[in-house]
This record gives sequence, C-alpha cells and structure tokens, in this order.
Amino acid sequence: MNKKIYITTPIYYVNDVPHIGHAYTTIIADSLARFYRLKGRDTFFLTGTDEHGQKIEQAATARGKSAKEYADEVSAKFKALWDDFDISYDCFIRTTDENHKIGAQKAFETMFKNGDIYKGEYEGHYCVSCETFFTDSQLINNEYCPDCGKITTLVKEESYFFRLSAYQDKLLQWYQEADDCVMPKAKKNEVINFVKQGLRDLSITRASFDWGIKLPPFLGDSKHVLYVWLDALVNYISALGYGTDEKNFSYWPASFHLVGKDILRFHSVYWPAFLMSLNLPLPKHIAAHGWWTRNGEKMSKSKGNVVNPREVAEAYGLENFRYFLLREVPFGQDGDFSQKALIDRINSDLGNELGNLLNRIIGMSGKYSNYELDSSFVLKFYEKDIKAVDAILDNVESYMCELQTNKYLEELWKVLTIANQSIAIYEPWVKIKEGKKEEAGAIVALAANLLAKASILFSPIMPKTAQTIANSLGFKLDTKSYEKLIINKELLDKTVITPTAPLFPRIEKELMNTPEPTTQEKEIKKELISADKFFASKIQVGVIVKAETIEKSDRLLKLLVDIGEEKPRQILSAIRAYYDVESIEGTQVCVVANLKPVKIMGFESYGMVLTAEDKNGIALISPQNAKSPGSTVK
Repeated sequence: MNKKIYITTPIYYVNDVPHIGHAYTTIIADSLARFYRLKGRDTFFLTGTDEHGQKIEQAATARGKSAKEYADEVSAKFKALWDDFDISYDCFIRTTDENHKIGAQKAFETMFKNGDIYKGEYEGHYCVSCETFFTDSQLINNEYCPDCGKITTLVKEESYFFRLSAYQDKLLQWYQEADDCVMPKAKKNEVINFVKQGLRDLSITRASFDWGIKLPPFLGDSKHVLYVWLDALVNYISALGYGTDEKNFSYWPASFHLVGKDILRFHSVYWPAFLMSLNLPLPKHIAAHGWWTRNGEKMSKSKGNVVNPREVAEAYGLENFRYFLLREVPFGQDGDFSQKALIDRINSDLGNELGNLLNRIIGMSGKYSNYELDSSFVLKFYEKDIKAVDAILDNVESYMCELQTNKYLEELWKVLTIANQSIAIYEPWVKIKEGKKEEAGAIVALAANLLAKASILFSPIMPKTAQTIANSLGFKLDTKSYEKLIINKELLDKTVITPTAPLFPRIEKELMNTPEPTTQEKEIKKELISADKFFASKIQVGVIVKAETIEKSDRLLKLLVDIGEEKPRQILSAIRAYYDVESIEGTQVCVVANLKPVKIMGFESYGMVLTAEDKNGIALISPQNAKSPGSTVK
C-alpha cells in the first residue's frame, strides 16, 4: 500500500483571471496537504494551468498576441496569486512545459499501441467555450450548448478516437468495488447513471487548429493536435515524470483529485478509462465540490459580481477568508458568498470564540503568574475537561480525510467553547481571592492546553493564525507537537507566555464595494415571485386525444386533453397557426390544471396548455420522455 499522499487541483484554464471558485479548490487542497504533512505523511501537492485549445488560440488572436504569449500572461496571474496566498504546492505544472508534452505524447502512443486508439471521422456539435462535443439530443433548441448555453458549431473532420465504449463495464465495476472513489456519494450516483446510459468512443484529437500538443512522431500525422481534455488530464502523471524522469512516480496513484462539479465527468469517466488503457493504478478519491454564488445570485462578468479572491483577502485578511470558505458550506454543496456572512464568521467564530480566548489566557497569566504557564496541576483538578476534549479530538480527523471541513472546524470550535466555559465556570479570579493559586493557575493552563490542541489541528486551515498562537503559548507548531498533544494526549511543557496583539479586531461595516444592480436586474427583481406562489399552480402531463378547429377563429383550437381524470378536459389554445388537428392528436403536453374555467367564444375552457414562444413562433411544451397522463410537473 502506498503511504505517500498525492493531492491535486484541476489545472486551471487560462481563459480568465482567478476567481473564488479557483481559490476554493486550491485552499481545500492546500489545507489537505498541510494536514497530512502535520501528521508526518510524505505529501506531494500539484496545481497549475491548462493552456491549449481553440478557445485560447481565439482569445490570443483577439488581443493581438500569440497563443503562448497570452498563456504566459494568464498563467503568471494564477501562480502569483497562489504564491501571495502562500499555497504550499510542490509543483506548478503548465501544459506548455516540455516535460508535459513528452508525457502526453507517450500516453497517446501507449494507448494507441494497446489498441485503444483508432482513426476515423467525427461529425458533431462542438462548443468552443466548453471544449466539448454534444449529440443532437443533448443540445438546447438544436444548436445551443447544454452546459454554458452558447451556440455550438457543427464540425466534421478527421479525428483519432479513444475506445471509451470498451471500458464501460470496467468503470461500473470500479465504482462498485471502490466505495468512495467518487465523492460525495450523490455525485458518484450521477456518474454511474451517466455511464449506464452508454458510452460512445471519444474524439481525442483536432485538426482544425494548431495550438496544442502534436501527435507522437511515429504516426507521421503532424496535422493533428491532442484534444484538450486528454492533454489536460495527463498532467497528473506527467508532473510526476511520466515519460521522462519518473523519480517522483512513487506518489502515484493520486490520493485526492479535487475538482469542481462541472468537470467531474471528465475526471471520473474519461480519466479512469485512460489510466486503465495505460495499465496504471486508479485514483483513490475524485472529489467534486459545488459552485459559489454571490448574495444568492449566480456570478457573471456582465453583472460585475464575480468575487475576486485577492480583493477579499486584502479587505478581510487571507486567514479569515480561508476559514470562511472551509467552514461556511459542506463539501459538495453550493455556497453563497456575502460580506455579511463573512463578517459574522470573523466577529463571532474567530473574534469572540478564538481571539477572545487567547486574550483571556494572556491577561490571566500576566495577572496571576507573571506570564508563567505550568500544566503540572491541570489533571489533578480538571482531568474530566481534558478527557472530554481528547474524546472530541480522537474523532475529528476523519472529517478532514472525508473533506468535511465544515464539520472538522465545528468540532474544533467545540473545544474552544469548552475552554471558554471552563474559565466562566471555574472562575480563577475567585480562586485567587481564596488563596488557591495552584487551582487558579491550573484553570489558565487548562484553557491554554485546549487552545493549543485545537490550534494544532486547525493550523492546516489557518496556518499563520495557528503559528501566532503557538508563538504566544510557547510551543512549536510541528509534527512532534502533534504527536505529543494530539496522539499521546500530553500537555504543554512549562513555558512563559508571550503577549500578542488581538488576533481579530471587530469589523463593524462592509469593507468592499457591493456591485450595484443593473437596470435590467432591477426590472427582473420586480417580476420575481415567491416559491409558494409558483407552487400554487398545479401543472400536469396530459395527452391530446382530440383536436378541432373553431369555425369563427383562425387562432384557436378546441382540445380534449386526458390528464388522468374520468373524462378528458376541454381546453382552448391559440395554436391553430402552428399545428393542424390531425398531427397534434396523441401529443403529450403540460397543462395548468387548477385554473378557474373561462368562456371563450362561447366554449368553456378548463385549463391552459403551456407553450414556448420566440421569433420563430409557438411550440407546445412536452416532457422529454413519455409520462402517464396526470403526472405532476414539479
């Protein structure tokens, strides 16, 4: 069993500057790497940038630059941010690195010689923005990308294909046998359902542009470049020397691939299949987190509400930002960023619970013992408090290993609560008045030990804050202290406390400008309704069993619609210009079934058939797959 730890972020696509989503993934990965290093595990942490593809080539051309110049510029912004954020990566890989090119070409050659790559012709709808092909059935309105909503291009060109279909059963077997290979479990179920629908062979090269890694020379086919997803995914092994110097390859397989939920399919379907073809071990965990909104709204450049992580860190402090991201939302779920929520976390969790505890310890030790701290009498007087905390700490680490950072921090904050409560309950100032100096000193030492134990374990998330606490309480923040205070459940050695400035000054107002809503957004908000108003409508699936024209109307059709009741309903609908009575019968439609009846041109209408309208006219809204009459639309 490989005891080494290998942690990766996705390599970030150089089509834009870093945003909160990039920061979230990277800070989780950094915290996880620091956690395992604290435990003494040999850990390798990889991040970097993905720099090839048609989208990059087009973006560079639009700016009057070469693709490499543009990639250099944006990649440098990512690296500078992670360096400024003190991200503890061991390697920052770029897909333009020569070692990566060699590794990607070797991977292609190996899969080709193993019989998993063949030459053919591809015809399909291609989204440049997502670098993805889609089938006709996947498109929205026959032309729009189902992921980003942008218009696709019909592409027909020569291509090399990977036999993804040959790995369907092997992938399903892996999902079944490796319980937590995809995390969280709900995301794993989505992946399994996707694979069960059937896998098509995957186009893995392009010949319509040049900005990419050329195919291996042995093929003699220089017009093709590797498709961006094959190129990008291979980074996880090329960074370890695959195809070149494999001295770091002992870190493989990856312990954690951390990704956003939008790229989970590529990592949990394509990547394992590639690895099977290469006869390499599969990753231990592929973990997908959710997306971030801002004040409840989706972020977009057009709205001007994209959260700039550097701006947040400069305004509120990097450590506070790290804590907020990892405490605010359960891993796998979507999160919402607001300054109010961030300020509440800083003032309440960090200021009141953590910072105030250190201030009290410093103040009491200065008052009662000239800053000397002695743990000798803690167990004599307050053993049950120490044991209660040790019991919490015995179980807390599993949350970090499962990426449940919010629960990990919640449990550590229970330790801080116990420490603060011990001061209030045992009242060391009373003990001093009663002449019980040993007991008073033991209370201060109890609180200091609880803070020290908690700070060791939250140091992966707030490393500088934890270091400040360690400096003040006189212990080293390292693996030896982890083993002493956490594993062996020992107490701090006799030491002298060093006073320090308050860690978390209270924040009274928002420190960043909030984007003003546009006129369009204001108009949209005026039209918004509450969920209960929407759910007051009862929408059901129906089948048109009969359709008739109305003699005096060139707009209306009289429909009899079966919605699962004793007899069909009569509904009038203004669709005559778009549908004839013969072709519409048997069509499934969606019906608003709880409307009050109305009389139109002398006929009663008991409901409304839903339609969609654009410049091309009206179309009935129907379920994608046939449903029983009366089925509820939710």
